[in-house]
Amino acid sequence: MSQLPEQSARTSVPTSADVARAAGVSRATVSYVLNDNTTVRISDATRRRVRAAAFDLGYVPHAAARSLRAGHSRMVLLPAAHLPAGLLQQRFFTDLQSDLRRLDYTVVQCGSAGLDADEAVRAWAELRPVAVVAPGGVPLTPHGIGMLTRSGAKAVITLGPQPVEGAHALVLDQREVGGSAARHLLFRGRRRIGVVMPQEPGLGLFSQPRLEGALREVEASAVGARVQPLPLRYEEESAGELAARWRALGLDSVFAYDDEYAMLLMRALHDAGIEVPAETAVVGAGDLMLGRLLRPRLSSVRMELATGQPPAEMIDRLVRHPGGAPERHDLLRARTVARESS
Repeated sequence: MSQLPEQSARTSVPTSADVARAAGVSRATVSYVLNDNTTVRISDATRRRVRAAAFDLGYVPHAAARSLRAGHSRMVLLPAAHLPAGLLQQRFFTDLQSDLRRLDYTVVQCGSAGLDADEAVRAWAELRPVAVVAPGGVPLTPHGIGMLTRSGAKAVITLGPQPVEGAHALVLDQREVGGSAARHLLFRGRRRIGVVMPQEPGLGLFSQPRLEGALREVEASAVGARVQPLPLRYEEESAGELAARWRALGLDSVFAYDDEYAMLLMRALHDAGIEVPAETAVVGAGDLMLGRLLRPRLSSVRMELATGQPPAEMIDRLVRHPGGAPERHDLLRARTVARESS
């Protein structure tokens, strides 16, 4: 039977005292250098010597000990979303992590699948983060926000379609997406607009506000147009069934939730002999490259994030100056890029 190799009992974890001896400085100097403390004057040569000694020894500061000395951690917690994340949201979190790291924060992603709202928040609070950025679909309530704050979180921020009471909010108002698509179709003279409502679990968080945005735009236009929700599963069979009764629905256009659903439905409409855009205009969302390779090329709502202050800098400001009223920042900008499908 194979055995795991035994670790040498003599192996020890390098300490700041080891670094100090190797560099010929005090432990206080090691702490100042490795924590980037600029209030104490230390020569560049000494700083280089300390960092070289730490690198050679494989020394890294103890995060828990550093948190005890500072009175708080430098950890920003990013709970993992339970829903599929779009490219826009993925880019946001990738950029956020890089920017936070440059500000000397440690970013930790935490899964909470299978936990209810209170259990998830309790697990986050146990890590004692200085800030939490919770994406849409992650359970967060005013009670949970209070628990995180009492455990030491100086800033709790939500990223999603709606703010949560008591938390700072980075709002991705999905109504802007549906409104932009409907506005484009109305401008093109379409008056009977279908809106695809995905039947996959969790997507209602995004599809319902997009439908509301389309309805709001149509009502504001006062041109006698109508909007019809269209339930659709992300399956060829479901798309084929919808296309088979398309003419009976009497629709002249469709906002298909996103580019993937748009491409699925366009294929089914083509198979059913329904011409796009002559009989039915199609608009997606997300502006994927694949949609531009279709024939006809897919019109799509392009989404961008825009903030007055970079999100990482905003989080740093909220951590350094806690206790203010919850802030709301609307991030989502949406505009429809017109192509051949509409």
